[in-house]
Amino acid sequence: MSYVPRRDFDKGGRGGGGGGGGDDGYDGFVKAKGRRPVTDYGATITHWMRHRRPKYRGSYAGELERPSPSFLVDMIPPGARTTSAGDSIPGRWVHQSLNKVKHPVNVVRWTPEGRRLLTASSSGEFTLWNGTAFNFETIMQAHDSAIRALEYSHSDDWLISADHDGIIKYWQPNFNNVESIRGHHDPIRDLAISPTDLKFVTASDDSTLKVFDFAGGVAEMTLTGHGWDAKTCDWHPTKGLIASGSKDHLIKLWDPRSGRCLTTLHGHKNTVTKVMFERVNGMCLATGGRDNTARIFDLRMMRDICLIRGHEKDVTTFTWHPVHANLLSTGGGDGALFHYLLDEPNEPEGQVAAKAVYDNPDPESAPLQTIYPAHRLPFAHDMAIWSLDWHPLGHILASGSNDRLTRFWTRARPGDTTYLKDQYHIGETAAMANNTFVGSKNRRQRQEEEAQEAEDEMDGLEDQKMPMKSASAFPGIPGLPLLGSSASASGGIAGNPPLPPNLPFPMPPPGLNGQIPPPPLPGFDPSNPPDMAKIAEMMQRAGIPIPPPPGNGMAPPPPGLLPPGLIPPPPTGQLPVGFVPPPIPLPGMDFGALAGGDAASNAARRRAPLPSQEESLKMEQRKGHYTRAH
Repeated sequence: MSYVPRRDFDKGGRGGGGGGGGDDGYDGFVKAKGRRPVTDYGATITHWMRHRRPKYRGSYAGELERPSPSFLVDMIPPGARTTSAGDSIPGRWVHQSLNKVKHPVNVVRWTPEGRRLLTASSSGEFTLWNGTAFNFETIMQAHDSAIRALEYSHSDDWLISADHDGIIKYWQPNFNNVESIRGHHDPIRDLAISPTDLKFVTASDDSTLKVFDFAGGVAEMTLTGHGWDAKTCDWHPTKGLIASGSKDHLIKLWDPRSGRCLTTLHGHKNTVTKVMFERVNGMCLATGGRDNTARIFDLRMMRDICLIRGHEKDVTTFTWHPVHANLLSTGGGDGALFHYLLDEPNEPEGQVAAKAVYDNPDPESAPLQTIYPAHRLPFAHDMAIWSLDWHPLGHILASGSNDRLTRFWTRARPGDTTYLKDQYHIGETAAMANNTFVGSKNRRQRQEEEAQEAEDEMDGLEDQKMPMKSASAFPGIPGLPLLGSSASASGGIAGNPPLPPNLPFPMPPPGLNGQIPPPPLPGFDPSNPPDMAKIAEMMQRAGIPIPPPPGNGMAPPPPGLLPPGLIPPPPTGQLPVGFVPPPIPLPGMDFGALAGGDAASNAARRRAPLPSQEESLKMEQRKGHYTRAH
């Protein structure tokens, strides 16, 4: 890991005629922007090439690496230590990359020369990231739906992609779209290219696999035999052999020449999510499923030899190391990233290690060996890991996840053990407590800030819905202050606001909290309420139509009771506490219009501007309300 400076050049011509800026218009002023971490593998490869020897003479003559920071200069690439797979385990987080508009990352693939990483998202976009500085380079809309599969040809001249609509596209290395064909009518889940680059195979949700001629772009053969969705497929790196996995829990091996199913492997108890041939020797087939396990099959015996355990959720993806044939990296549905050494069981404490199948006198009938992780990253991602891919040199592992992030992993420096306590190993809470959190800004802090912003926004909405705290002494007339308030709308003395002129009734004396006793109803005796039945009988005799009873088909109230919805008048002539007295007519105000006059007068009348609420707001702020700024 090294660093390169970020620089910004100010253009020349400042303060004059533009001289001194050079031919390109720059005056050479460098504005530093910080440092970007860079994984530079050039020094390790150069160091190895200077000290390597032919294999018959010992392979390497340089200083051997030791667990100390001073041996950093003696690091060599994985290709220089093919028998030391444990030194290539990528346990250290390097960088994470995400787009401005974030979408789940379905596929990650290194370009054949290893200079860039190509990611395909559920939005149908290709995103290209730098392979050493991990910064964004370009993005393009490649498909109209989610991209499900992506593969480079062995000749490094072509790129084939497939999407959720069953469309297959051919791309040149410069991302020029050459051809687009209809492969399936259902989503394509996986594709693989033959060793000769003349054909490729696709697996679809229509439970079939199709073998296509690359040059013609037509399906030559349809492989049928699965009873449910075909979720994955792979082509052997050197042989004419196709493997497929399906939702029917079966793994099938096919002959691409005749289309015949050679054998069916039973081992998983749930959907098979991934199948992949080992790339170095080509003798093993790895499979993963939703039964939380992965299995290693030996193609020479056509049986499973290793059971991969450790995941608590589905094994969604895995990948073989390009140099070490015994290093397998798996990704789980809970975001866990585990690394396995197939020749080291790493059994838990108190458990007896199982013997390898090859160490038994009868390998074909020996029980399979259980392998546990050599290194665990239980918090590598927050959601399911959909894709893993190794750099061609084998020193960086890229992972794409449903949490919309692409992360890069590599081995730690010699003697470095602090990475074992970061948030990807022990969790964010423990890492923050131990002050071992790595990264620019932790996700917990971002979540707290977003939660605080959401809370402030909800408080603001609640404040808008709350009624006015300052009730007016004159109901129906907003803006007039309470009696005894410290301010007056007309500029009166504090504590003694002026009274409106020409009131139809005398003002109540102080001490009644501004309540005005209503005038008694004329002709109404509170001790002898009217009988509604007699009133109805009198109306019927006079030929006046009786109004319908309240409600739907409700019977009239019995004698001596008011209809539902009517409030009996108070016996003392005063309104109960909480009832609003009738509005006060002011000079120049049309009281009939307030009571619902005719529509023409209402349409001609314009609404007066709302009064200022500044004084009422200041009163509430003095009481301690609405003091926080939103």
